[in-house]
Amino acid sequence: MTQHVVSVGSTLGRVVTIATNVFREVIRDRILYLIGFYALALMLAGRLLPEIAATTEKKILLDLSLATMSMLGLVIAVFVGTGLVNKEIEKRTVFVLIAKPVSRAEFIIGKHWGLSAVLAVLVAAMTAIALLILSFYQVPFSLRDILISSSFLFLQLSLITAVAIGFGVFTSSLLAILFTFAIYLMGQLSRDLVTLGKLAKNPSIESVTQGLYLVLPDLARLDLKNQAAYHLIPSSDVLVSNALYALIYTILVLTIASLIFSTREF
Repeated sequence: MTQHVVSVGSTLGRVVTIATNVFREVIRDRILYLIGFYALALMLAGRLLPEIAATTEKKILLDLSLATMSMLGLVIAVFVGTGLVNKEIEKRTVFVLIAKPVSRAEFIIGKHWGLSAVLAVLVAAMTAIALLILSFYQVPFSLRDILISSSFLFLQLSLITAVAIGFGVFTSSLLAILFTFAIYLMGQLSRDLVTLGKLAKNPSIESVTQGLYLVLPDLARLDLKNQAAYHLIPSSDVLVSNALYALIYTILVLTIASLIFSTREF
């Protein structure tokens, strides 16, 4: 029992060490300059929107703040996530890491935790900036709804990070970026694919669309920016169900990525 606890503690310690190194590396790459860009973009929008849309500028500013937050987070998750493992392979530094007492699963999980921590900081900072600017321009909003939307945005970005790392394990950086963006777009439209299959009234097409829906991540569950803007946040049981879905899907993707990585020869 004691040995098992020590083993788990050692594993967790190695994962946290890898995650901490990733966090520091990404921060040093000036990724968080995007927070400044986000603040400037919202302030500029707040000044320009009254001249463009005199009656709806407050609603547009709320929509813009949530949409821009999602877009910037996605860019970081995809472009940084795909390179986390692939860069180590291309630079041959993976040889040094694998030579140490670090399992390949610990390596993958540590990379994911590190970038997820960066995304958590990014989302939290952008949420705080959005709340300040919306308050400054007296835009009506629900604090609870925005906080819930931001929390689910983090879950969505964490899931996309796992997908990006998974593709980065066995493809080039460019292909990994393209594949991850494709999964994101299809994941956003996965429910529409099911509807389209039903409208086709073709059993074969319906089976294909149902299969795609089961395989692709249902990212619409985690995209609550429109619901936050229109005060349509789902009930607590739906939120808990969707959060569990995101966690389970992320764990599944990381498990697959670890298995693929373990089969690679270096």
